[in-house]
Order: sequence, then structure tokens, then C-alpha cells
Amino acid sequence: MFGQNSDIKSNTTSSVPTKTIGTNAIPQDVLALIPVDSARHYKIIPIDIKDNVLEVGMLDPTDIDSLDALNFITRQAQIPFKIFQITKEDFENALKMYKGLTGEVGVALDELDSQLSAENQTIQAEINKQEQGKGEQLREDAPIIKIVATILRYAVEGRASDVHIEQSEKGVKVRFRVDGILHTSLTLPKKTHRSIVARIKVLSNLRLDERRKPQDGRFSAVIGGGRVDFRVSTFPTSEGEKVVMRILDRTKGLLTIDDLGLSKEYNRMIKRAIKRPYGLILISGPTGSGKSTTLYSMLASLDRETKNILSLEDPVEYHMDGVNQSQMRPEIGYDFATGLRTTLRQDPDIIMVGEIRDGETAKLAIQAALTGHLVLSTIHTNSATGIIPRLVDMGVDPYLIAPTLVLGMAQRLVRRICPNTGVPTKITPSMRLMLEKEFAPLDPKKRPPIPEEVLEVEKGNKECPSGTRGRVAVFEMFETSPELEQIILHTPTDDKLRDLVQKQGMITMKQDAIIKAFNKQIPFQEVHVLGGALQGEDVTKEDEVAPTTTDTNTI
Repeated sequence: MFGQNSDIKSNTTSSVPTKTIGTNAIPQDVLALIPVDSARHYKIIPIDIKDNVLEVGMLDPTDIDSLDALNFITRQAQIPFKIFQITKEDFENALKMYKGLTGEVGVALDELDSQLSAENQTIQAEINKQEQGKGEQLREDAPIIKIVATILRYAVEGRASDVHIEQSEKGVKVRFRVDGILHTSLTLPKKTHRSIVARIKVLSNLRLDERRKPQDGRFSAVIGGGRVDFRVSTFPTSEGEKVVMRILDRTKGLLTIDDLGLSKEYNRMIKRAIKRPYGLILISGPTGSGKSTTLYSMLASLDRETKNILSLEDPVEYHMDGVNQSQMRPEIGYDFATGLRTTLRQDPDIIMVGEIRDGETAKLAIQAALTGHLVLSTIHTNSATGIIPRLVDMGVDPYLIAPTLVLGMAQRLVRRICPNTGVPTKITPSMRLMLEKEFAPLDPKKRPPIPEEVLEVEKGNKECPSGTRGRVAVFEMFETSPELEQIILHTPTDDKLRDLVQKQGMITMKQDAIIKAFNKQIPFQEVHVLGGALQGEDVTKEDEVAPTTTDTNTI
């Protein structure tokens, strides 16, 4: 019996084939398609994926509630299924195979009352010291250390960029952000919240007795043989402190400019810009769009032996040889503006400023670029051309922007398609018309040929159940030209600037995404997602995005 995105209301056991699981191991990524709590409650077990179809074992194939739940789960995973009748013994054995994140954390929860180890005694002493005189003491048992370590390990192995830990009425929710999408991966008992937060605070050298205001810290851990950095932020809420950890995996290494997925022209533009003796290079985009990665790739391409390169960062995400990296500390008055003034007394050749957030920093960056320094930085705008009116809004005079801005660029991240998962989709006449209209502003010689088909993701496979894995950046950028300088000096509006740079050949982020879809690097759906994001639409609703392989479980 097959099903895919359709309601199943009845079935008979006589029409359902039987299957024996026995002691055959079920892959963890297959088990992850149906959470253990759902499997246990609805008596359904994912068995295997064959020919891109999920085989599901059921104790009672006539159970309407179980069939409805299975329909919902597989619809979210975008994978068809086939039902098999299994025995109760096989069902119980299969449940024991759920030994992923839930299983490991579950074992640790069962040990909550165990005796403290030597390491935990040290942690407990530190907790007691910080909590002394407060009339309360937090418990930091060995299982809590195991729970936190297991969460971090699964986050790194699951390619998560962030870990969110927050308390709710139902328990402590642990969410992983994978490929830009947050997914609930674990729900723990409410009693564990204080101890988990305390453990993370101890690792990050944060105050345990301060729960009324946010705190920031960081720590490192060896996971899978490599050192991984975690940037920690706590935030007080009505339900208790929320913790977010940004994962900075050193083992992945820094990308080069050639690794960014740039077009040949954009690759040449960046390499030309960083060879300039002075000027301002600005990258725009929202939080999490890969701006820091692009900045680091530029720094990695510079001559760090003969040039004095200084960077002002908040925080320092990756340590780079040959670059003098400085951590901003606003709480003591050391911010980007203060740091910029200081760097100019350090005889720099190149200055990297993590972010231009205010008018003072913007004016100092412009002055540094005017006085013979190459300045690289980021700014929050919706587009590459939006950089110029944003600088004007910050109080920078247009006559200073025109001679200093050498390269303006914007970027976003889109999901990359897994090999052998895309479904060929024919380009219809209406789609072709839309695509021709999208590329109409470009010179005919620069318009890409429209293929007969593109790839879309409807289902994954055993190695890649969601059909996508990882992300790739899409870009738009422009170099300052004499014509552009005139617009900056007289009418620096986004519309006029954008019209000119497109006439001069700028490929927009949406066009770059379409070209990557033509080259079958990304599914065509990502073009629509990106288009909605650029228009400010909410395109990340959970019911509209295919989930990752991270399992969602409740203990």
C-alpha cells in the first residue's frame, strides 16, 4: 500500500504485505524520519528506504489515527511510503534501535541521582561558590554533563549552526538550526533546565547567580577529534533563561574566494577590489547570510606577510594567522568606533570592521579609506545598492562615498540539492516567459540560456532524506563607476542606483539563484523562497519547509 500527501481512511490487513524485521539493524537516518514518541504512540516503525519509498511497519494497518499520523509525518518529510504488517515482537525490537540523541540523553536522565565524579565535584564547588549566600544551590550531576555533551556532539555531527535551549510549559526544548531552519530535536523534563543552563554557564565563565540580564561568553570543546568553538548567549525570559550557542567548527576550515560559489565575473571583481591600496568594500545582508564567511575568505586571500592587517570583531569567530584580531567589549567602552580610532595609530594597511552599526563608525571607516587604507566591513541592508542610501542615512556625505566605495555587494544563503535526489521538471511556457522577463534588463550577451528542465526536490533518499544538504551563497555586487558617482552625488536613491548597475551588467541575487538552479546546484523551489525573502515575506514556516534528518523526540 502506497501513500503520499493523501488521506487514507481505510485499509484491510489482507491487502497489506507482511515483513519480518528480526535483528536486522535499521539505519538511524531512517529511524529519524519518524520520531520515537510518534513511533511508540501510533505503533509505526520506519524500516527502510527502497527506490525512494519509505517502508513502514505497522501493528494495525487499519488504525485510522495511525494512518493519519503517518500521512502527516511523511508529507512533512516529502517522501512516499509503503505499509507492511509486522509482529509485536518486531515492533518492540525496532523501538530499541532508537539509540540516537534521545537514547543517549535518556540514559543520562536515568542516572540523575548517581554519585558525582571528580570533575563534577569541581563544577559543584564552583557553583556553590558563586551561589554562596543566595540561599540556594544548583545541582550539577554527572548526567547533566553527559546531556550537555551529547547535545553538543549531535549538533556538530548534524551540521547545526546554532543550538537553542529554552523552557516552555511542556519542558525544556532543544532546537538545532540546520541549513538555516530551526527544528526541535529534543524535549527534556522541566527539572533539568536550571542544571543545563548552569553547566553551560560554567563552561562559558558566566555568572551563575545572574539571571536578570543577558550574558555573553564562549568555550571550546574537542568533538570528533577536532576542536569546536561555541559562542554562548543567555537571555532572560518569563519562563526562565534561554540559551543560544553558535557553533564555530574549526575543523571545517576557512573558505577561499574560489570556494564561495561566485560567478567568474564576480570572482574577478572581488579579487580586483582586495588588491586596491585603499578604499571601502562593504558586504550587506541579514544575520546568518554568510557575510563573515565572505569577509574571512577575503582576509585569507590577502598578503598577510608584508601587510599589517587588523580586524575589529564582535565576536572573533575564527582565529587567523597573520591578522591582528581584536575583540570588541562595549561594556567597557571599547566598541567599533573606539577600535577604529585606535587601529589608525597602529600603522595598518588593511582594516576589517566586523559591522558598521552607527554613523560614527561609518564616518570613521570612510575617513580610514580616504587616508590610504583598505577597509572591509559589513552593513545591514536589503540589497547591494541599498548600501549607499544607508550610509547617507547614517550621516555620511555623498561626496565622501563616491571616491571611497570600491565594491558594494549583498548575499543570501540558499539550500544546496543533494546528488541523485532532484526530480526533473520541464520549463513550461509561462515559466519561460517569467525567466525571460527576469533577465530582460541584462545585455543579451550576458543572459544565460534557459534550459528545457530544472530540478525540484519532492523526496529524498536514504543518504539524504530531505533532498537538500548544506547551503550555497547567491550574490549581487557592483563596482563604482563615473556614472554611478554622479548618481551618488546628486540622487542617491535605491531605485536609480539599481537601474544603473543592472544596465551595467549586475546579476541580482535572484538571477544568481536562477542561474544556480539552471546549473542544478540548487532546487528550483529555492528561487521562490529567495524571491519571497527579498520581498519580506515569511517563507520559513515549518509546514512549508522540508525537515532535516534531525530527529524530534520527547523524553
